[in-house]
Amino acid sequence: MPTEGYMSGFGSLFATEAVVGALPEGRNSPQKPPFGLYAEQLSGSAFTAPRHENRRSWLYRMRPSAEHPPYLPYQGAKLFTAASAAGPLPPNRMRWDPLVMPEEPTDLLDGMATMVANRDPADLEGVAVHVYRANKDMETRAFTNADGEMLFIPQMGGLTLLTEMGRIDIAPGEVALVPRGVRFRALLPDGEARGYAAENHGSLFRLPELGPIGSNGLANPRDFLTPVAGFEEWEGEFELVQKYLGSLWTTTLDHSPLDVVAWHGNLAPWKYDLSRFNTIGTVSFDHPDPSIFTVLTSPSDVPGRANADFVIFPPRWMVAEDTFRPPWFHRNVMSECMGLITGAYDAKADGFAPGAMSVHNLMAGHGPDVASWKAASEAELKPHKIEGTMAFMVESCWPFRPTAYALGCNELQKDYDQAWGGFPKAKLPE
Repeated sequence: MPTEGYMSGFGSLFATEAVVGALPEGRNSPQKPPFGLYAEQLSGSAFTAPRHENRRSWLYRMRPSAEHPPYLPYQGAKLFTAASAAGPLPPNRMRWDPLVMPEEPTDLLDGMATMVANRDPADLEGVAVHVYRANKDMETRAFTNADGEMLFIPQMGGLTLLTEMGRIDIAPGEVALVPRGVRFRALLPDGEARGYAAENHGSLFRLPELGPIGSNGLANPRDFLTPVAGFEEWEGEFELVQKYLGSLWTTTLDHSPLDVVAWHGNLAPWKYDLSRFNTIGTVSFDHPDPSIFTVLTSPSDVPGRANADFVIFPPRWMVAEDTFRPPWFHRNVMSECMGLITGAYDAKADGFAPGAMSVHNLMAGHGPDVASWKAASEAELKPHKIEGTMAFMVESCWPFRPTAYALGCNELQKDYDQAWGGFPKAKLPE
């Protein structure tokens, strides 16, 4: 399989073939595609979506994707679910330690644990955040998600994603997106891996508008890399698992479904190196809103209110004068799910290790803990570079509901509220 290599550009129109002459010329669905291949359109948006939002690709494959037996309920991946815990959602802030690695051989699919989610996937809105832990390759099986696109965020160990449309290799500090409906399997080049996955059920992730920032800054389209075509010509029993309306289903093929020999269009997997993000910040005073660190956004039906934002807090210079430089205390209408890839987060002194996760739902008061507040309040304000860290946030207008597993696992920090205990009372003049 797959030819290694990438093409550059976010949402660009690409054309790639693993075998010379496999791409038809002049028409998308000729009467007889080259080499007896089958033409298939993969649509990530409605047919009538505006041209600038219309995402689709034409695939030329060795067998039609429609060729498979009926799906049956899948009995594995018990923690990979859309179901949240029953009962009222408490307004409490929540934080989890890194989830432990499995002892038994476990691949990416079976090692997926849903931590928080909002909305029903059938609503075509909302986002779920999962933690994956794996120590085994997906060998003769693939996965496809009909519920949404999946953004993989490695924290420990790399991933090789063999997709219908080509091969993607990512390591901690990089992210990769697999579009809704694209089949793939995951290999572990380092033997084991742990990380996060954001599953977006709503409008497709896109680059945010830059507004007054102008024409440059934040994530640059040319830094998103899409794989060249590659395929598996593998015969034998092969399992295909599909996530559909929150449930998992399985069927068996007599070949690998990763048999796309050529494709063209603007719907495709991609990878992005987070170190390429061009951070924008203040050079005078005051800490900017976290929206200035948005890599990707999925808009909702309300202008300016995101269904989901993917935000990062990378290494950057802090130079603001007479300013409390870490994130200030705040309550907001958006809900935040945070994770840490490496290093330390500048608003938390302890308890937030790489691989951990926290949730602050709408109007939950949060901000720095006592130690971080004290250090930032007393710091000598000179230019300082935050280095050796990478945190991220999935922000949504819909509150995050933890799953029953997330509420019952040993990693849930029962004492998280104590992070905001012990602040001295302000002293007013007599």
